[in-house]
Amino acid sequence: MAGGAIVASGGASRSSEYQGGLTAYVLLVALVAACGGLLLGYDNGVTGGVASMEQFERKFFPDVYEKKQQVVETSPYCTYDNPKLQLFVSSLFLAGLISCIFSAWITRNWGRKASMGIGGIFFIAGGLVNAFAQDIAMLIVGRVLLGFGVGLGSQVVPQYLSEVAPFSHRGMLNIGYQLFVTIGILIAGLVNYGVRNWDNGWRLSLGLAAVPGLILLLGAIVLPESPNFLVEKGRTDQGRRILEKLRGTSHVEAEFADIVAAVEIARPITMRQSWRSLFTRRYMPQLLTSFVIQFFQQFTGINAIIFYVPVLFSSLGSASSAALLNTVVVGAVNVGSTMIAVLFSDKFGRRFLLIEGGIQCCLAMLAAGITLGVEFGQYGTEDLPHPVSAGVLAVICIFIAGFAWSWGPMGWLIPSEIFTLETRPAGTAVAVMGNFLFSFVIGQAFVSMLCAMKFGVFLFFAGWLVIMVLCAIFLLPETKGVPIERVQALYARHWFWKKVMGPAAQEIIAEDEKRVAASQAIMKEERISQTMK
Repeated sequence: MAGGAIVASGGASRSSEYQGGLTAYVLLVALVAACGGLLLGYDNGVTGGVASMEQFERKFFPDVYEKKQQVVETSPYCTYDNPKLQLFVSSLFLAGLISCIFSAWITRNWGRKASMGIGGIFFIAGGLVNAFAQDIAMLIVGRVLLGFGVGLGSQVVPQYLSEVAPFSHRGMLNIGYQLFVTIGILIAGLVNYGVRNWDNGWRLSLGLAAVPGLILLLGAIVLPESPNFLVEKGRTDQGRRILEKLRGTSHVEAEFADIVAAVEIARPITMRQSWRSLFTRRYMPQLLTSFVIQFFQQFTGINAIIFYVPVLFSSLGSASSAALLNTVVVGAVNVGSTMIAVLFSDKFGRRFLLIEGGIQCCLAMLAAGITLGVEFGQYGTEDLPHPVSAGVLAVICIFIAGFAWSWGPMGWLIPSEIFTLETRPAGTAVAVMGNFLFSFVIGQAFVSMLCAMKFGVFLFFAGWLVIMVLCAIFLLPETKGVPIERVQALYARHWFWKKVMGPAAQEIIAEDEKRVAASQAIMKEERISQTMK
């Protein structure tokens, strides 16, 4: 397939020299670290539900509440076009974007554990402030604190998972982060449903955000530090011991040699130089890949689909039963489909899932847009026949499934595994900044787009999905089964990206071959030494 990259010279044999595999210990470490995804998932899931609670609306957004009570002839999808409500939602994304600048420095200088711990503390503080909020200003402060926590967690957790995971199972363990994002969304939906009739139930919904923060904080205390960070800081023996424990074997010479070689390149480079390096031709392919994939993830139109779910469910039954169906069906499809990515990303590869998922989402978008445009025009927004609602619900589930095993998890996995050690903290920070930036743009523009374009918004996103699929086919190298320290050489051999790199591509290839030859020589000497013993 066009754009499919071949592993760098010596890569296949080099990968086979990596010893150890998927141990119980590395599974436990990855499971605890992936709980950081609960921060982003719970916040995403709880915000929309709380914003629709009448008590919450009356206290903080009375204009929205009054508009909902009025019978008007304008589209009901303009109901939430309120600047204060938009600020409530978007303030988290802006705070997360800003925190990424500092999180890269913390991750590079203080370690992966420190970033996770500080992120957990911010999230705990934000959850408690929101739980006791008395006015909109206090609510926004809480959202900003949550944004700092989400920004730190989103930057460091995928990077940490990629560094501790064995290369052959990196996709599966890294996507654990996205799996916990979907679990967080499901939990938030269940909590919102459970407290919907409570007095001030919204306080409990917002306050429980402190629980994921506490889990991440405890994880930062008990988890081992990344071997890559320890070696970079000169704690070589400790780094090797942790790598041996993660792999379940003392024969980690090949992988450890690659880490040491990468550190020798990365150590002289300061954080400021790391940021500057990202914008040079040598690292431009990884920068563009990580930033564009965040743009594509948000422009799949996931928000457009999710918006229509309450309307469709309300036509299937009573308000309460429809809300429960919303939580169970959509949440279960989301979690279950992400599990498919967990199980098969290392078997079928990243590109296959992106291409298949993009085509599936595109067809679902077209079907939803055409169906809703025709049927809503005929029946209005409140009286869709049951077969039509059920059919569109099935289309929505098909879209969510396609997103959940493709552009959802791959948006976090790919940026975490394509950067070199010296640019990895800054690179992953840029990726997360892109995610928050485009989330903010969609959050601010979507309501206006929906009012103006109505069902044409589905066709708008379907067009973007076509572009995404083409980019995945022709421009994305396959990183499945490639050691993380050798991915840059993969880009240097890619038909398109080597042109972007220019002369640096040949330098990278030469460095890669030299490093492989040197480490193979070291391993040969160690095997001879062991034989003589």
